[in-house]
Amino acid sequence: MAQTDMPLAELLIHLGRLAQQSLVLWDMPSNAHSRLINVSENATYLVEADGGYKAVLRIHREQYHTRRAIECELAWIAALKEARAVVTPDSYTGKNGEVIQEGRIDGLENPRFMVLFEHVEGTQPDEAGDLVGPFEELGEIAALTHEQSKVWQRPANFERLVWNVDTVFGDTPNWGNWRDAPNVTPDIAEVLEAVEARIRERLDAFGTSDDRYGLIHADMRLANLLTGPNGTRLIDFDDCGFGWFLYDFATGISFMEDDLRVPALKAAWIRGYEKVRPLSDPEKAEIDTFIMLRRMALLAWIGSHIEAPEPQAMASYFAQVTAELGADWLAETSPQRQGGSEHLAMAQKSGFS
Repeated sequence: MAQTDMPLAELLIHLGRLAQQSLVLWDMPSNAHSRLINVSENATYLVEADGGYKAVLRIHREQYHTRRAIECELAWIAALKEARAVVTPDSYTGKNGEVIQEGRIDGLENPRFMVLFEHVEGTQPDEAGDLVGPFEELGEIAALTHEQSKVWQRPANFERLVWNVDTVFGDTPNWGNWRDAPNVTPDIAEVLEAVEARIRERLDAFGTSDDRYGLIHADMRLANLLTGPNGTRLIDFDDCGFGWFLYDFATGISFMEDDLRVPALKAAWIRGYEKVRPLSDPEKAEIDTFIMLRRMALLAWIGSHIEAPEPQAMASYFAQVTAELGADWLAETSPQRQGGSEHLAMAQKSGFS
């Protein structure tokens, strides 16, 4: 989670102290207290006080976003709400007139950026339940954000992450090198090298025209969709940046790419998406490429975030399943169906197809 050698348990103790002592930076009840509710790129705290007061405090990871990048995230959230494209939580201005606060505490070498968000009442869709309806809604929400991002006049010096082949596989990838992830054996690496090569080849041909590539949420998991009495809200824009629009579907099935329901969820997402904007047949045909791009990014994420509980829980099997998915995808996209493929032959030799 952080660019530090400090054990996670120790880091969270310091961040918890920082969260509690920083509440005075905003206008809230004096008896407010914070409680950790999530650790991923950032540490997120539920803030509560007597009288039903609730808010959500996000303490940013070190060296992941600059202040300007966070300002740009918040600007897009505000623009989406103003355009009535989607409903998103508001952020609160601190006593000093700034939305982004900066806090220091003994035990942490560097200050941390912090943002306090409106607490949204609602529930996440149950991953074990029927997801067809939620994915159709997610597709419509994705299309609405994409339509807004195409016409929005972004502020000057707009700065956000980029999610493309170079930032997943290049020399300075956002989440590290997939080869450094746990349990990437030589056989697994051989398959995944072929997967990376095929992804590069296909997305280079797919291109980055304005109707396919732009500003995206980049983390449209069901965990970031809250349905409540005031409708459905999209939360957590921390990874938003520039990428292919179809990458947003791939992020929606993060960590469940091997689920047998994925084809039905993809069909539901497309139905919802096309209520707002059409998708061409070549775009639909490339969705599985974005699923593999995201899966490879997640494999790298597990390796670079192994101190956190979620990556630890998946470390034993994630590389193996990624190779199995990759071998199947290589077979499905193989030129052998039109006359030959060394990649498919290699995958079969490695025992993953």
